[in-house]
Amino acid sequence: MKEIMKQRTKKFALDCWILCSKLPKSREYNAYVSQLIRCSSSVGANYRALQRAKSNADFINKLKIVEEEADESHFFLELLNDVSKLENLQFEKQFLPLIQEANEITAIIVSTLKTVRNKS
Repeated sequence: MKEIMKQRTKKFALDCWILCSKLPKSREYNAYVSQLIRCSSSVGANYRALQRAKSNADFINKLKIVEEEADESHFFLELLNDVSKLENLQFEKQFLPLIQEANEITAIIVSTLKTVRNKS
């Protein structure tokens, strides 16, 4: 499962980057795009880091960071999707799977957090 999640979080970051590369280039879009690229790549980076946690508390802390970054990615995906609809751009089909993936990653991390806390 760890290797699957490492691959999945990396793919999520890459897919967000690919979508962002297709969005219009303007000061307004760039602000949100930069945030999405940062938080979506942080999901994978922090998931990798939790594999090297030094203690149970460190592991839980890193899991919380992954949860926060996945939720932030979800927010910026929704925001950019809403903005692109306002601009009459046709990106919704590309946003929806990424929004779903952000939700699923968040749910997996929350479930893992509950399991780890119950074992402590």
